Amino acid sequence: MGFRKKTNKNPPVLSHEFIIQNHADIVSCVAMVFLLGLMFEVTSKVAVLFITVQYNVTISANEESVVNHFHHGLKDLATVFFYMLVAIIIHAIIQEYVLDKINRKMHFSKTKHSKFNESGQLSAFYLFSFGWGTSILMSVCAFKLCLCVSRCPVCRFQMKFYFISQMGYWLHALPEIYFQKTKKEDIPRQLVYISLYLVHIAGAYILNLNRLALVLLVLHCFVELLFHVSRLVYFSNEKRQTGFSIWAVLFVLGRLLTLSLSVLTVGFGLSNADQQGLDLANGNFNVLIVRITVLATICVTQAFMMWKFINFQLRRWREQAQVQPVKPKKPQAPKTKSKKDKANGVNGVSSNGADSPRAKKEKSS
Repeated sequence: MGFRKKTNKNPPVLSHEFIIQNHADIVSCVAMVFLLGLMFEVTSKVAVLFITVQYNVTISANEESVVNHFHHGLKDLATVFFYMLVAIIIHAIIQEYVLDKINRKMHFSKTKHSKFNESGQLSAFYLFSFGWGTSILMSVCAFKLCLCVSRCPVCRFQMKFYFISQMGYWLHALPEIYFQKTKKEDIPRQLVYISLYLVHIAGAYILNLNRLALVLLVLHCFVELLFHVSRLVYFSNEKRQTGFSIWAVLFVLGRLLTLSLSVLTVGFGLSNADQQGLDLANGNFNVLIVRITVLATICVTQAFMMWKFINFQLRRWREQAQVQPVKPKKPQAPKTKSKKDKANGVNGVSSNGADSPRAKKEKSS
């Protein structure tokens, strides 16, 4: 798999430029080591920890059917690491074979180039996350998911793998800051939103709030997908800004829905649940301090997002006001000579009192 960019100079081996240009090939070789480990009996037990989902629990629904569920543990860190490598490889494929080709045709500036790459990568991820999450919601009653207030220490394979993939993707974004040569002024912004994603997704996964987190993630991914698609359309034609207006309305509604579902589920639902108390062995974290911490984290995050949203809208309105064209002044029509001026000109006197060319000619003669 060759993802290297064509350059005139070959950088020294193991230099920073060499690693950046060949990082996808290096990561692919590391991932292949784990896959080859499945072929040998000696290493298969270790390779399985990285590739397959761990902590399988078999639950008998009735005498005839058996359902496989999963819970979480420290071994999940190995699985998250492997799918972080997979995310780096997919990121390089999208960048090399899709985004770079569009950039060559569009001839973007450096600022637009980096923003286009960011929106292109996130659009693909949000589209995949929204579609996958929606399919999980359709397989189980969404209404039941929203109102499920009891703790859920086990989950289905699809749901657990969904959260493993989410954590792997956002972990891969950290080395991508180095691989993509991100500007220093953009690094703090990216670190903030990567940290927010990891804290919320990992927190919901550890505290067994998978069902609530799944509904909120699907809602959030849809809103963010609309924003980044609108930004891609805007880069192709700056006059097309309708998508930003639709996104602005859905963004505010998304924040309200997130707060409402969180308060109803965590604030009212879990407080009235039958299973109360702290039980680490069974994965029960339904105590007052945990519920307050979860609600406070969600509320602070939503307030931070609204503050960033308001600043974004104000900056966008200022830019639109500066770009508005100034109406050109109408050119004044030339003044026509009156009949009196014409008569003076004929008699040999111009309008300013001087002799006309005809009068000067007659005097000289």
